[in-house]
Amino acid sequence: QRSISFRSDSRPDLFSPRPWARNVPPANTKRRDSKLWSETFDVCVNHMLTSKEIKRQEAYHDPMLKLSIMTEQELNQIFGTLDSLIPLHEDLLRRLQEVRKPDGSTEHVGHILVGWLPCLNSYDSYCSNQVAAKALLDHKKQDHRVQDFLQRCLESPFSRKLDLWNFLDIPRSRLVKYPLLLREILRHTPNDHPDQQHLEEAINIIQGIVAEINIKTGESECQYYKERLIYLEEGQRDSLIDNSRALCCHGELKNNRGVKLHVFLFEEVLVITRAVTHNDQLCYQLYRQPIPVRELVLEDLQDGEVRLGGSIRGAFSNNERIKNFFRVSFKNGSQSQTHSLQANDSFNKQQWLNCIRQAKEKATCAGKAGGLNSETHFLLPPNGRRVPQGETPLEQMEQSDCESDCSMDTSEISGDWERMEQTNSGEHEKQIETNV
Repeated sequence: QRSISFRSDSRPDLFSPRPWARNVPPANTKRRDSKLWSETFDVCVNHMLTSKEIKRQEAYHDPMLKLSIMTEQELNQIFGTLDSLIPLHEDLLRRLQEVRKPDGSTEHVGHILVGWLPCLNSYDSYCSNQVAAKALLDHKKQDHRVQDFLQRCLESPFSRKLDLWNFLDIPRSRLVKYPLLLREILRHTPNDHPDQQHLEEAINIIQGIVAEINIKTGESECQYYKERLIYLEEGQRDSLIDNSRALCCHGELKNNRGVKLHVFLFEEVLVITRAVTHNDQLCYQLYRQPIPVRELVLEDLQDGEVRLGGSIRGAFSNNERIKNFFRVSFKNGSQSQTHSLQANDSFNKQQWLNCIRQAKEKATCAGKAGGLNSETHFLLPPNGRRVPQGETPLEQMEQSDCESDCSMDTSEISGDWERMEQTNSGEHEKQIETNV
């Protein structure tokens, strides 16, 4: 009855051996198989966790604490309120078991979902903590003891080739799938079925919960990065940064000299920074002045149009180095600056172009209306990749269950600043070099 699955025969096996994987002897450990509803038909579902399963759940947290690999405070920051989410789903399981018939089928679920879904508001604090949790986990991985422990876990059968962050990110990725799941159940429900009205109500409830968590998660992410901005001079401080409640996007880009920059697009201002370590913490030091989005000029550059380094060196560069550039510029009286920025690939470049255009359009409309409406937020993995709240294909995030692309690049962190060159597209390509 109304059984659905997110599996696809055409989907590659996520657990098949990879060519770069280390050769690990086959283990005798049994792995719990994932089954569809049809496969559990007429099978007793009353199942309690065995001591072996419980030990698997404790494979990361408790050993790291007992071995003094991390402090209890650090582990609480990384794991957040994860333990508090388990009883919520045990409660749903109990409710579903109570209405399940002896043959394994279930007649009505809508009323159960309507009564249970409001408890998912508890995901608020867990999702809001993820940016800080991921940053701390990445930082701790620089400790060889932490890295060695996590690598051993990764090579153990219980991990299923997934690292710790894959597991910590699953609650968020599952949460955003609830609307999709309920719409699928509704699609297979006859119009005259008693569940019809309840399922529609349940969809409205979960959409409201996800929207609210989106907003709070976006605000938490924005505040996290604002607190880690380092200003070289007081004149770089801008009220547009202070008043921002959400990040449109952020990530690593390169300038035409190949210097890595971390760029933040807040609601009304673009901030270009360099990643640095400060007090043993990853921070972002501003490079030049923040650029108001409303006055920003955006240019989509064709491949090969940018001269690398503004010198003869660019003439002998390979084609890959001159692809996926775009230019942002700003001029206000005597102040002007131009930045040619390179994305990782064409898809990433298009994401940046779309985000900047949307931010400009929103800022322009807000200026005409006399205020900024900041209600568009996203429920994200903390890596700047986002799926807009209004879009329906939430299945795009399904891969988060088994494969996380969340990453924070700390490999190129340096406190030493290079001489950066920005090319002004005005008078005869005048070059402005600033030694920060």
